[in-house]
This record gives sequence, C-alpha cells and structure tokens, in this order.
Amino acid sequence: MRRIIEFLAAGMLIACSLAGCGESSAKPDDYVTNDGYELEPADKAQTKKDTAKSMSKEELKVGVLYISDPAEGSGYSYTHDLGILGMQSNLGLSDDQIKRKIVDDADTEGTKAAIEECISEECNIIFATSWGYMETTAEMAEKYPDVYFSHCTGYMSNGTNFNNYFGRIYQPRYLSGIVAGMNTASNKIGYVAAMDTSNSEVTGGIDAFAIGVASVNPDAKIYVAVTNSWYDPQKEKEAAKTLLDMGCDVMAQHCDTPYPMTLAQEYGVYGIGYNSDMSKEVPKACLCSVTWNWSAYYTAAVESVIEGTWDGSNYYGGMKEGLVGITELAAFCAVGTQEKVSEETEAILNGSSNVFDGELKTNTGEVIGGMGTTLDDATITGGIDWYYENVIVFE
Repeated sequence: MRRIIEFLAAGMLIACSLAGCGESSAKPDDYVTNDGYELEPADKAQTKKDTAKSMSKEELKVGVLYISDPAEGSGYSYTHDLGILGMQSNLGLSDDQIKRKIVDDADTEGTKAAIEECISEECNIIFATSWGYMETTAEMAEKYPDVYFSHCTGYMSNGTNFNNYFGRIYQPRYLSGIVAGMNTASNKIGYVAAMDTSNSEVTGGIDAFAIGVASVNPDAKIYVAVTNSWYDPQKEKEAAKTLLDMGCDVMAQHCDTPYPMTLAQEYGVYGIGYNSDMSKEVPKACLCSVTWNWSAYYTAAVESVIEGTWDGSNYYGGMKEGLVGITELAAFCAVGTQEKVSEETEAILNGSSNVFDGELKTNTGEVIGGMGTTLDDATITGGIDWYYENVIVFE
C-alpha cells in the first residue's frame, strides 16, 4: 500500500503483536517469491486487481477475525485490536463499521462461517489475524473476488483481493535476547513456544533470541517448552511453571497470554514480554517487551480500499519502518544493558546487522549459512526448521 511507510514514519501511538498462528498442509515451495517475503501462488503471481473502485468512508465496513477475546489482556488478539482501534481513530470510523469475530483458527468451518457473517454484514475488507486462517481465507477470497482479504503471518496471497502482512519480529527478538543474556544469574532462560520446528515463525523468533543471548553470554542456555497451540491458557501456564521450577530466572515467550510473565513475577524472577508492553501487568519482572504496532498497516490498508488504490501487494516491515520494536528497558536491568541494546539497535537500523548473519551453528551440530552471507526474509519466515546451538527443547 502506497501510504504504509508514510503512516509508519508519522509515528504509531499504539503498540501491537505476533503472531498467533496455526498449521498448514500447503508448502512454501508451491509459491513463487516476489521481492523477498512476498510469496504468491505460482499461477497467480503479479496478477494485480486493476478494477478497484473508491467508496465513501461512511459506507465502508471492516471485518476482523481474532483467535481470542481482545478484552482478555495483553496477548495477541489484544494487540491486533489496538491496531484496529488506532485505524478506526485515524480514519474516523464509527464502532458499527467494525465487525469483530472470535473463532478458533483450527476450526475451518467456524472460520468460513465467521467470514460469511462478515460478508453478510457488508464488510468490504476482512483481516484474518492468525496463521491458521490462511488456507480458509485463500479459499474464501476466490469465492468472493469483490471483497478484500488481508491475512497476517503465513505465506499465501493471490496478488489481487488476498494479500499477506507481517514483519521482521526477529529484529527486536534478537535485542531482547541481549537483555535476557545480560540479566540472567542462573544462565537458564525459559521460552514458552506455541509451535515446534515445523513452524518457522516461532522457531526463527527463538533462534534470533538465542543469537542475541549468545552474543553477550555464551554460557547461557535457552530452555524451550512447546504448547503446540496458538492459544491455550492452561498449557501456557503449565509450560511456564515447568521452566520456572527448573530454575529459569528469565522467561520469554511466543504465546498469546501473559502467563509466562505473571508467573515470573510470582516467582520473583524476570520476564521478556511479547505482543504489547507487559510492564503494566508485571512491573517488578518485565525487563522489556517485544512489541508490534499494527495501526499504521491497518490504517493504510483500509484507506487504500476507500481510495480505490488497493493493489494486492504484500507487506513486510521491520524496526526501520516502526512496525516492530522493543520497549524502554526497566530501570533494574543490569549495568551496561541499555548501552549494548542501543549499539545493536543502531546496527540493525543502519543495515550493518541482519541478525542471521554468517555461519550459524544449530543444536544438532549443523552449520547454516556461511561467512559473509545472511539469510533472506523468505528463508527466515518460511525456512527455519532448526534451533540455534544454545537452545534446549525441554520435554
């Protein structure tokens, strides 16, 4: 969308997140790559919608699919809803122009029904915020070519009425790993993960975090507990407790509830928040949070529908664009933490660090990449099925 960078540069007031997701039977190899991360079906790549028509702002309706109730707190859906609220405020839309649907992304029929509800309510654009909605959204986009569909995470799009949006969350993940590595005393760092190595989004985030830890503390290990669910409060709580009971004194997460953080505070140890700033829930534990800011993307996407400039292109932003970031560090962080984070932030912003640079050793002894190389975005988002050398999967 032509105004995404403009809105991001203007500064976003609402911090948001990652990515809840789900599994897919389709494979990235079935899709062609367009400019790095922009992956489109091979038989539809570059087929742009050239019949877009403008509409009045007042007649527009926006549908949003969430995997959990945004009102539950600081998790994934809450963060996306902050972005939707920001878009609504930016464009001056009324509450009845936003149609929210809560549906399990593993429920194919439920997802279809939720999309059908949005369409019956005359939604012009529907945002599907979780990975597991991907294939169903693709199917519904074919069925309803006059409705715009925008899917978060995953890799599918058709270049016309169905696009994909996501970001370089691995950049602030890496920075948060530096924070964790410099603030652990036990050298045991816990990480509650929604999915195993079959999902590159989660695994790539863990690896970026682990690379950050290793850069400042080569003795530390990251212990990963996998829930195999994008949203399961009980499993997330149990996984966090397991890691804390084994002596982890910093907790990180890629899951949808704040339980790893709230339990960390109960145990008197530290945490790295995710999705939005979790210091409001756990001020005594939160070293920092890895955050998303979805409002600018949602604003630009919806405005493109109003103006008739939607072109079906995918979007993939990072720290430079302001889509992802890391919050201000807690005052109780170890001496020198802020200086190191600031140094590495500048390296990411000026392009001298791409996080996944050079030879990367896995925890099974393999070597990924090579001297003078860096992994491209398509590989990071769809091709990481290995853990970095300091990662231990706790079972």
